[in-house]
Amino acid sequence: MKTFATVAQCSRRFLSTQIPPTSQHINFHRCYSSALRKRDFASFFYHNELWNNHSRHAEKQKLRHIAHAMSAQSYREAEVLTPRRLFKLYDQLSKSRLTILVVLTAMSGVALSPLPTTVPILLSTAVGTALCSASANTLNQLQEVPYDAQMARTRMRPIVRRAITPLHATGFAVATGIAGPGILWAMVSPVTAAIGALNIGLYAGVYTWLKRKSIVNTWVGAVVGGLPPLMGWTACGGKLLPSAEYPFQFFLPSFLSHQPVDLSLIDNPLSPVALFMLLYSWQFPHFMSFSHQVRASYAQAGYKMLCVLSPPKNALVALRHSLLLVPICSILFPLSGLTTWTFALTSLVPSAMCVRAAWAFWRRGGEKEAKTVWQHSLWYLPVILALTMVHKQGMDWTEWLWKQEDKASKDEELA
Repeated sequence: MKTFATVAQCSRRFLSTQIPPTSQHINFHRCYSSALRKRDFASFFYHNELWNNHSRHAEKQKLRHIAHAMSAQSYREAEVLTPRRLFKLYDQLSKSRLTILVVLTAMSGVALSPLPTTVPILLSTAVGTALCSASANTLNQLQEVPYDAQMARTRMRPIVRRAITPLHATGFAVATGIAGPGILWAMVSPVTAAIGALNIGLYAGVYTWLKRKSIVNTWVGAVVGGLPPLMGWTACGGKLLPSAEYPFQFFLPSFLSHQPVDLSLIDNPLSPVALFMLLYSWQFPHFMSFSHQVRASYAQAGYKMLCVLSPPKNALVALRHSLLLVPICSILFPLSGLTTWTFALTSLVPSAMCVRAAWAFWRRGGEKEAKTVWQHSLWYLPVILALTMVHKQGMDWTEWLWKQEDKASKDEELA
């Protein structure tokens, strides 16, 4: 009882001091924060000896000393940005896993193009695409610091945890945003550079802004993910739009057309459409299933996501685009001349597995089903891209293997 009486007396004397209200509030807040860190009940209150001296001036001096000590404890020495630590921070700002995926999808456009390319163009396309992706991801994080801090999944990002200053991150974003399109313009082609710059603007500008405005942000993000293959296609000199010289060409299966395939016509504007549609539709089952698992975090940060506003519609969109992947792979790809019609059959197996998982996700809408769709989407894209290379139009792997064996046997004879 005596302790609580002392506490009440201390509180009255604290309020009666002549320190400005703002300083009182700050000092009390610092004391309270320090108490929370110590997790000691007694430390929630000033020590009784603080009030033994009846001199008001002495009390003020002690309060200032306590406030100064507590403010000093709230700061910590900044870490020195060594080259190794700086590289790690740049890696996190660039979202290296996402950047690697973007580069790989851009390289798929190069690999599937029927037009020849060179090693410098290949490397320049990869480096320029990676820099464009790094710039877009960094600009995205710079704008979302207050919201990333509210989500468990993103609160340890470099800018949020103050491992790097916003000014430093901005400099990195500007440097990569200029270097990426610059390399593509100088070493590859102006069209490829324009697509890279467009992707930075769409992701860091339109998509990031729409995330807190409308669920349309997901559809804009899918467009961003569908553009990298077009960068690879144009890097080899491929055309994106039809013209009198390069009209849309349709390659029918052999049982419908007895004419041999003219390899000179494979540079078809319908081919980049097929590549874009594959990446565009793939992102919906991938993202919708992932967002369903973290929808509580999106809701807490105030993002307008379909998984938050309507989980059943969210699952329906995932199912819709899983079904759309079937005609994209089994009809559009071979019809454009990117692959043979055998790909229409082999791609049915992975597509059917993804449709089955998306159907279960739509019917039940549970966390387990969402995780299954997400896991299927992780292996589906590399498997489909690998199958497109196996069944690439004009590529006879058996003949290529025979040539390699003949070359090896000739080298042995000469030796």
